[in-house]
Amino acid sequence: MIKIGLRDARAHFGRFVMSIIAIALGVSFVVGSFCFREMMNNQVSDMMGTSADHDVYVRGSKEVKSDSSGLMAASSSSKTYNTINVDLASTIGDVKGVKSAEVVYSVSGTVLVGKDGAAVSTMGAPTLAVGFGKDVPWRSATFTSGTDPTSDDEIALHSFAAEKANLKVGDKTKVVYPDGPKDVTVTGIFNLDSSLAGAIIIDIPPSLAKMYATQQSDDPDKTDQIGIYGNLKTPLDEQAQQELADRINKALPAGSKAHAITGNQLRDESTQSTQEALGFVQPLILIFAVIALFVGSFIIANTFSMIVRESMRGYALLRSIGASPAQVFTTVIVQAIMLGVVGSGIGIGLGWGMVKGIVAMMGQMGTPMTGSSNPSVSDMLVGLAVGLIVTLIGAALPASRAAMAPPIQAMNETVNPEKPVLTRGIIGTTMIVVGALTWAWTCRIAVADGDPTLIGWLNDFASWTGTGWPLGVGAALIVIGVIVAGPAWVSPAGAVLGWIPAHVFQVTGRLATRNLSRHKRRTSNTAAALFVGVAIVSCLSVVATSAKASVNDIVDTGLKADFSISSAASGQIPDNAVEAIKGVVGLKSVSSNRMIFGAKYDGKQVKGMFAAQDSLFTDVFAPEIIAGDANKALRGGELVVGEDIADDQGWKVGDTVKVSTENTTVDEEATAQAQADYQTQVQAQIQSLTEEAQKLALAGDAAGAQAKSDEIQQVTQQAQNVDPATLVKTKQVTVIKKLKVGAIISNSVYRSCVFVNDDLGDQLGTKQTMFTMQMYLVAKPGENLDKLEQRIKKAVKPYYVISVMNRDEYKSTMGSMVDQILLVLYALLALSIVIAIFGIVNTLALSVSERTKEIGLLRAIGTSRGQVRGMLGIEASIIAVFGTVMGMVVGVAAGAVIRAVYEANGLSVLGIPWDQLGVFLVLSILVGLIASVSPASRALKQPVLDAVASE
Repeated sequence: MIKIGLRDARAHFGRFVMSIIAIALGVSFVVGSFCFREMMNNQVSDMMGTSADHDVYVRGSKEVKSDSSGLMAASSSSKTYNTINVDLASTIGDVKGVKSAEVVYSVSGTVLVGKDGAAVSTMGAPTLAVGFGKDVPWRSATFTSGTDPTSDDEIALHSFAAEKANLKVGDKTKVVYPDGPKDVTVTGIFNLDSSLAGAIIIDIPPSLAKMYATQQSDDPDKTDQIGIYGNLKTPLDEQAQQELADRINKALPAGSKAHAITGNQLRDESTQSTQEALGFVQPLILIFAVIALFVGSFIIANTFSMIVRESMRGYALLRSIGASPAQVFTTVIVQAIMLGVVGSGIGIGLGWGMVKGIVAMMGQMGTPMTGSSNPSVSDMLVGLAVGLIVTLIGAALPASRAAMAPPIQAMNETVNPEKPVLTRGIIGTTMIVVGALTWAWTCRIAVADGDPTLIGWLNDFASWTGTGWPLGVGAALIVIGVIVAGPAWVSPAGAVLGWIPAHVFQVTGRLATRNLSRHKRRTSNTAAALFVGVAIVSCLSVVATSAKASVNDIVDTGLKADFSISSAASGQIPDNAVEAIKGVVGLKSVSSNRMIFGAKYDGKQVKGMFAAQDSLFTDVFAPEIIAGDANKALRGGELVVGEDIADDQGWKVGDTVKVSTENTTVDEEATAQAQADYQTQVQAQIQSLTEEAQKLALAGDAAGAQAKSDEIQQVTQQAQNVDPATLVKTKQVTVIKKLKVGAIISNSVYRSCVFVNDDLGDQLGTKQTMFTMQMYLVAKPGENLDKLEQRIKKAVKPYYVISVMNRDEYKSTMGSMVDQILLVLYALLALSIVIAIFGIVNTLALSVSERTKEIGLLRAIGTSRGQVRGMLGIEASIIAVFGTVMGMVVGVAAGAVIRAVYEANGLSVLGIPWDQLGVFLVLSILVGLIASVSPASRALKQPVLDAVASE
């Protein structure tokens, strides 16, 4: 029987082409998703091995929970530990086996200016200035030319950064630091052990990196970790790392709240955290795989239905000479296995090629990836297993039909009538109703101000589930319900969708409509391909359009300012740039928001405190007030609180809140004492050396006296070149203010913010830790806005990273982000269309095969070739439109529910992309017409008499 199956597989290979394509597409996305995930994991692992290459790390001994509220805090999977004293580095440096123990400071948000005078950037990768050199080594960095920078006006560049900037050793350029651009000279080019995925790495003097890093820190005397090298050239093995960590732990002071771990442990933790953050990529790719395999199973089922129908007399003959049903079943399954193996093999190759293509494209866009993208044995086995399982599932029903059909019936090719679909309709519709009720319950939870019901246990259940679970469960019930109920809707949908064709093309239109109802399950299954794809695309299109509409509504109804100013340098606008903007002629008011770091409310830290000018609510944004008077509160030194924070903290207008900040300031007295002590130490050292030189001279040792004299000069030179920052002593100053909540506002841009006026901001923060994050400009009445915009851009041009946006550009910023998301959605839609074409072609081919005699009779009584093509084209178009309409209805409903659930997060306006939905509908008709070409040609290829006599 296996030989018979293999012979039939060769004979029917042409029938298998579309099934092989469907399986290959599905398997390619499965294998591609695993390859891409492993490539990203390898890339992250290599990057961690380069950027965090110390043998041992000392960090806090106690894990702390973030007090921050909001989405980022909730979604972060990385652990946070208490900060430790930077002075521990000197204690650690005295431990046996420690070659270097340093805090490595880095500065984010810097910008390198290339040789052409433009800022250097890559696709999504950051620019990072790292302070390393002779005293603070980085083992993974190897200089290919030049040396480390030694002064603040020098830099060294990673080879990738030098290539992107077209700079070499000796070239002069600019680096934009958080406080503005600085002229620098390139002193060296270095390589790293692995690619950092397109990051621009700049080497700056460690003292300069420390200065900027401490400005951005709540406590400059604290650090997250200290890196230790046990060998400056080669990494220590695991055992040596552990032994060094144990010695360091013994040497750490009892009250230091610090703990040493191996470098491998920290790298493993960081790698796992980053890999989890990138975990969304694989499910995104698997969505494509699910759609391809979902439709592929139907195509396979249809293909084997055609093969079984054509071979039924042969199977009956086998049964009549003694073959068992199991042997006949095996004959069909052997063909399915061959199909699955071929399709899976092609799919594995396609998946590998797809990832290679993505890697090449990312490299061209400036994000080189060096992680291995080759599929592992397990990846290939998974792809093979998926392809075989889907193929066997699709072939199982036709195979069982071939095996279980009585031989006499099979000889006569009697066709059993299709089973009733009413039960499926009832079950599917019930699932849809339950899913819709679940969505309604989700919306109720989202909009409820407090408990959603008056029933205690139901409120507890709602608190436990939140909105995510019922939203997902409702979507699953509705999607599955539509697929289950689909066959019951074929006849009514055919009557509605076929009304126009039936009246325009009376013969072919009516025949096409009636033909669809012959095999309701098959028609519904074929339409399911477009249904799933269009539903996903429609849903996300509604969400994306709502996001754009919400931003536009904020700008149109709330934003009063004419221009918005922001910066790519960690969001910080340099003070000099602020002053330059204020000096532009034609501005009525300039409002800037400065972030206050480390503010605590009643002892609890909540991010998002800003100091703002009194003009914020009058000239920039009109506040949506829930309680109080925002403008009066800001001017009167009270807190203006966003709704989310007010709800989280349980604040109401009139409540008094203890606001505290801990600021690090220069301890003038301690600094003066440190400078005096250092001067005394140097003088004492010089005095001692001078006395020794005199003694040697009196003893006649001229060489010894000269050596001491040289040593005196060296000590004097070192004293003159000492970094003044090392002698600056700081102290912690706690500022406590009892402030009243003066207003609560609900603007989506303010919901997670707390505002105080500038006077209070200056008291709560310091100039070093308060940065201007955003500016809003209002023009004088009658001012020409185009000319004013040019003057503003001219004023900020020397700062390279300052962005000036007018009202339309401010709105389009969100629009461009949404458009990038839509590109992914259109790729998903394109895949759905391609697979749907295969499905419809396959379904019509099966239908034509079953109706060979019928089509022959139609042609015999005068039906033209064009009418036959038209009939099949109408059938295919109705199938495509049926799936598209179901997908649009479910997708739009899902998008509307998501918008309602997340209204508090800024999706305040529902936007339905009617133009895109119209395009989807037109495309579905074209898909049907294209899909009908091949089956129609096959139907017309057979001579009329042969077709009539075929049965």
